[in-house]
Amino acid sequence: MSATPGSSSSPLMNNKLVKWFDERLPLVSTMQHAGMEYPTPKNLSYWWNFGSLAGFMLVVMIVTGIFLAMHYTPHVDYAFASVERIMRDVNYGWLIRYIHMNGASMFFIVVYIHVFRGLYYGSYKSPREVLWWLGIVILLLMMATAFMGYVLPWGQMSFWGATVITNLFSAFPFVGDFIVTLLWGGFAVDNPTLNRFFSLHYLLPFVIAAVVFLHIWALHTTKSNNPLGIEVSGPQDSIPFHPYYTVKDLYGIAVFLIFYAMFVFFAPNVLGDVANYIEANPLQTPAHIVPEWYFLPYYAILRSIPDKLLGVIAMFGSLLILFLLPWLDTSRVRSARFRPIYKWVFWLFVLDCVALTWAGAKPPEGLPLWVARIGTFYYFAHFFVVMPVIGFIERPLALPKSISTPVLAGGKA
Repeated sequence: MSATPGSSSSPLMNNKLVKWFDERLPLVSTMQHAGMEYPTPKNLSYWWNFGSLAGFMLVVMIVTGIFLAMHYTPHVDYAFASVERIMRDVNYGWLIRYIHMNGASMFFIVVYIHVFRGLYYGSYKSPREVLWWLGIVILLLMMATAFMGYVLPWGQMSFWGATVITNLFSAFPFVGDFIVTLLWGGFAVDNPTLNRFFSLHYLLPFVIAAVVFLHIWALHTTKSNNPLGIEVSGPQDSIPFHPYYTVKDLYGIAVFLIFYAMFVFFAPNVLGDVANYIEANPLQTPAHIVPEWYFLPYYAILRSIPDKLLGVIAMFGSLLILFLLPWLDTSRVRSARFRPIYKWVFWLFVLDCVALTWAGAKPPEGLPLWVARIGTFYYFAHFFVVMPVIGFIERPLALPKSISTPVLAGGKA
């Protein structure tokens, strides 16, 4: 991501003031090299838009979160009322809150699609292992941030969700009770808990931004993967990021904003739970405690196992297993385009994740419980058994000689 100061011949760098500043702090030339001149494979599809969409959503969440924090009161006696005041009395407070509240779902949608795209096209394979790890770290930080943010409105689902999820750590022997007490700041979910969650919810997005910087740095070091899963073989296989992909990203953001606005203006509460519009009451437990939709697959895995400790280990393991993916996939070919068996297995895995999401939203009994158990079994079997075995027995299709070959042939390898 480095650049030689003043090395660019762009009109901006010809400005004497910019050139003088850049010779002392090469900020402009570095940004120009990383964001404009960066050589990008010429065959990237719109599936590659979701990385920039995730960055866009991070900025939206940070900006709206700062404005909401100006009017929020992190105290159990006033938190619920302060959120209602934001909705009713603060100028455009309802809009800022709905953008932030639905923005969490939009953020997870684009990140999950980004992760599934990486799984399909093998973006975790050498030399991009660290790039993949940083992406999973971002996902874990997002989950922690979203969970703490869901507690802040201090509604019924906020309070009981916090109680149930934090209690999971008590399953760990020796240190479990200490961790729960540390999270609560006492012996129950109360004011110290809310203060801790508010502080961490405000801090973690900036930690995410720092990891995103490392993620982009790793991307520019190892270069982008592409739908063919082969490396750039020369200048004929790449084009500058600007204007070709900046325009493509802007178009993707415009289409995404239409989808986003539909929720903000026409269905702002459809992804939430109505119980969270009732103020938290420690003496009244909701009939069915459910987390937000983006946690439902992991919640289904947790409840599918009768033993509490094993359920917690499986829930966290379902995420940590992604760090091992570069070595669990034994195939030498990256892209599923050239892997006839893995292509279908991938969509079976997507279907499994959808089934777990459905099961996580239902009470753990009857059909949903069996779907959760079968889905949990296949989830781990997919990584530990199916992927390694397919890598050995599958006969991939022939790869094109270069990126330019199918591009110049109208998309046909």
